[in-house]
Amino acid sequence: MLISTSENIAQHQIAETLGIVRGATVRAKHVGTDIVAALKQLVGGELTGYSSLLAGAREQALDRMIEDARAQGADAVVAVRIQTSTITRGASEILAYGTAVRLKPLSD
Repeated sequence: MLISTSENIAQHQIAETLGIVRGATVRAKHVGTDIVAALKQLVGGELTGYSSLLAGAREQALDRMIEDARAQGADAVVAVRIQTSTITRGASEILAYGTAVRLKPLSD
């Protein structure tokens, strides 16, 4: 499955647009992560607990989007975007979405 943030895939032509595909996950932070983050804010630096949490959430959202695209018979997903929103205090949704397409190679 080819994934692109652009509207095209190099050396391919979009033969058919199948529609919007999406994948989402909602993650909540752990109280231990909050304690470590509060201490880290005193001295500065990356909040690695949150970075790791969000990286995992992004991967899961992308994986779910790819599953949706495969179910529609897509070869690729173009114009991929990732969006984050707060659901409630301490919980966020990560949404990955794009356009599922079928490709054909460019003619010589």
